[in-house]
Amino acid sequence: MTSAITFDELLGWDEEAAKFWKAHLEANPDLLELPCGIGGTANVQELLRHVWGVELIWAQRTAGLPVADRKGFPTGPLDALFDLHLKADEIFSGLMDDASWNWEESLTLDLAFLTPELRTFSRRKAFVHAMLHSQRHWAQLATLLRTAGFPAGFKGDFLLSLVMK
Repeated sequence: MTSAITFDELLGWDEEAAKFWKAHLEANPDLLELPCGIGGTANVQELLRHVWGVELIWAQRTAGLPVADRKGFPTGPLDALFDLHLKADEIFSGLMDDASWNWEESLTLDLAFLTPELRTFSRRKAFVHAMLHSQRHWAQLATLLRTAGFPAGFKGDFLLSLVMK
């Protein structure tokens, strides 16, 4: 037994959350237009674009692939936005299936939002960042909906995830 959480488990947790929100918003499509200021977005649909688009960008960065231009990401509908998540999941899953993949290899990225000393980090750290970025925004979305009178019943705590006993 290992004392650590695996990347497969983190990716599984991410998948549970993504599927929850897709199903919930398919069942409640009016919520997509609910005003939302999270991550600089105007509404929930834009937040989904941000969350799943950033997931794809970090998957591409982690894998050393060309990074998609955010401007080219779809603005909707929900299925098109969810496809961004599916593409990210495919990239991350492929890396996990490659036994020779070096997660400790360093990336140096010229990202304006990071100070120069923080621009070099491991591929491992990039992956964990992508997973926690999504989870943080799902918690914010759950709070937004509950506060607006539309509780989603999101159970995003890792303790409630089925990916680990």
